[in-house]
Amino acid sequence: MTTHKRNSFHGSPRKGNTYHATRLFVDELCNCGDVHLTEFFLPTDLPEFCTGCTLCFGGRQTDCPNAQYSAPILQAILHADALVLATPHYGACDMSAAMKNLLDHIDFLVLNISPNEEMFGKKAFVITTGAGSGFAAKPIAKYLRHCGVNRVYTYSVRLFTDKWGNMSAARRTRHEKALKLAARRFYHTKRKRPQLSTITYFYITRIIIRRFVGVGSYPCELWKQRGYFKKRPF
Repeated sequence: MTTHKRNSFHGSPRKGNTYHATRLFVDELCNCGDVHLTEFFLPTDLPEFCTGCTLCFGGRQTDCPNAQYSAPILQAILHADALVLATPHYGACDMSAAMKNLLDHIDFLVLNISPNEEMFGKKAFVITTGAGSGFAAKPIAKYLRHCGVNRVYTYSVRLFTDKWGNMSAARRTRHEKALKLAARRFYHTKRKRPQLSTITYFYITRIIIRRFVGVGSYPCELWKQRGYFKKRPF
């Protein structure tokens, strides 16, 4: 039997609405088969903000000032089959600061810096809650696609109230059924050809790095080393 490795990132320190929705999803996911789930709670597991030192943009990820926190998370991401990212909607900047901090720490995984072949075989699911939950999901999904993630799915819960239990019984039941169904579908989703937007971004990036970034730069040398100028990582 195959063991599926999943990483779940909780983008809020409160175990409120977003946690409740995510719990419904991951519990159903684990019921589908042999799933090894690793959960990270933000900001507890990544308490320091990205300093913008850009060392990771030059291949020096291990020299990150916050490597004691970011390195284990990066390894978990690279070795997982699937990712689950969850955040409440915050009116000031869509996603929570903790979730934004996570993406800042792994920003170098995007195709125009240092794409990893492992990312192209992954699928991801983004769960958001709140009045503008759909707006919070979009930048996360876009970032994951720019890292080459094979398929990104989202589910947004607009509660129209401050607590899950305060929703009407009918609305609450609808969301709970939908999240469980989404988990089952996500579990059984097979690896597919990357989306057209990801493929297009890959080829555009390859042209830019080869013609404009130039030999000797970290992205160019990395792409050359991994053979991405002659082959596709997907």
